[in-house]
Amino acid sequence: MIVITNPIPITNEIATIHALFESNLELLHIRKPSFSDSEMKQFLSGIHQNYSSRLVIHSHHHLAEEFKIKRIHISESKRKVIQLLPNNTPFDSYKTKEFHLSTSVHSIEDFNTLDKIFEYAFISPIYPSISKENYYSEINWLEAINHRTNYTTKLIALGGIESNKVERTLKIGFDNVALLGTIWNSNNPIKNFKSCQKIVQSF
Repeated sequence: MIVITNPIPITNEIATIHALFESNLELLHIRKPSFSDSEMKQFLSGIHQNYSSRLVIHSHHHLAEEFKIKRIHISESKRKVIQLLPNNTPFDSYKTKEFHLSTSVHSIEDFNTLDKIFEYAFISPIYPSISKENYYSEINWLEAINHRTNYTTKLIALGGIESNKVERTLKIGFDNVALLGTIWNSNNPIKNFKSCQKIVQSF
């Protein structure tokens, strides 16, 4: 199971991150789009280095080596720009440095065309977002997922994921789920995490 950080700082965020890892969180995506270099360095420095192998950074990729991070998330917009470069294998530089790559999509059609270098991709929003007001999709995901042809890349459901939606999300064909609002918009983030984790582990 995956957790994505809130875009803006949260009270006791680092302590919550450590508690999530102590509860066997698989991967934490660090998405802080407004952070400066110094702010990102300070944030990463606060996370115990024992967890560096489980961190995924969405920005400030040049800091990966300094913090021994081997997982990088390529945004949908950046991925599409890179794919336009005059190079048959635009992601080779990441592969050479042995980075594990993930990305984001918003349709099954885009997911099906992903380069096999991407280990998994977030697809969203599956349900009305908890963290973003009026952010939802009119796609019938139960129907859309039937058109999946890419089974090399794992398909990760994102958007409005709560414990009462995890089971049906996995049953219709998603490989895993990612949590954001149910963690950071809650007074009981660890309890919510464990509730979702228990269901995922039962599959």
